[in-house]
Amino acid sequence: MKKTLIVIVGPTAAGKTELAIAIAKKFNTEIISADSRQVYSELNIGVSRPEEIQLNAVKHHFVACRLVKEEYTAGQFEKDALECLHSIFKKQDAAVTVGGSGLYVKAVCEGLDAVPPGNEAIRNELEIEWKEKGLKHLQDELKKADPEYFKSADIKNPRRVLRALEVFRASGKPFSSFHNTTNRKRDFQIIKIGITYEQKILYEKINQRVDEMMRKGLLDEVKQLLPYKNINALQTVGYRQLFDYLDGKTDLETAVDLIKQSTRNYAKRQLTWFRKDKEIKWFDPGQQEEVFSFLFTVCS
Repeated sequence: MKKTLIVIVGPTAAGKTELAIAIAKKFNTEIISADSRQVYSELNIGVSRPEEIQLNAVKHHFVACRLVKEEYTAGQFEKDALECLHSIFKKQDAAVTVGGSGLYVKAVCEGLDAVPPGNEAIRNELEIEWKEKGLKHLQDELKKADPEYFKSADIKNPRRVLRALEVFRASGKPFSSFHNTTNRKRDFQIIKIGITYEQKILYEKINQRVDEMMRKGLLDEVKQLLPYKNINALQTVGYRQLFDYLDGKTDLETAVDLIKQSTRNYAKRQLTWFRKDKEIKWFDPGQQEEVFSFLFTVCS
């Protein structure tokens, strides 16, 4: 069998973790998480980190391995993930990558162009504009400067908007252009599996997941992170809305409803991103046996 990376993608709440673990067990191998939020050790409930029993069932990499105050980029992930794969392939013929962060998946499968380093002067300018003119002003500029990134990014996350505009103003090139590199040749074959529910069911699953997060103690998790609320890693769904509640900007019921709405919007963006990749073979979450049959046919 040729060295093979099996990639599991799809929207949040589609059941990627369960499928990835089942596949990893079948191939007696390990999992590389391609989730830009699960990498942070302080984030657990709000990022649907795999349960301890799941982490113990199969060895996982890049889960809870960084602190929120540490910047961790897709470019860094590419380098680290390839080193990890090299190590796994010394022992096994297959490895599994799973996650909903499209840029992380692209990084390990295709590679990314190097994004220009930060420009402190431009960043300071943007910070001032944000405070004086508001986020909407910067969102409008980003939409004109980089419509491709605007469509797929979490534009309600001010740090993502600021970073994209910082790169554009510094380089004169859209932030998205650094993600459109010519594919770097990998010395292993890549098989991509996508799973998702039909929209109505997916949205119900998302709503149920958010309710379950709240029951598990998401609010307490967010309270613990209040000292870090302005860090980029926390400008994200589930944390941002509860920070607003704790700041008295909204009530708890509204905050939870906004988490559900924002998560549904995120799932829609994930599907838009992954649907562009014609190499992905799509299945329903309940088609595990069909997935196995497909994989063994392709890998044989």
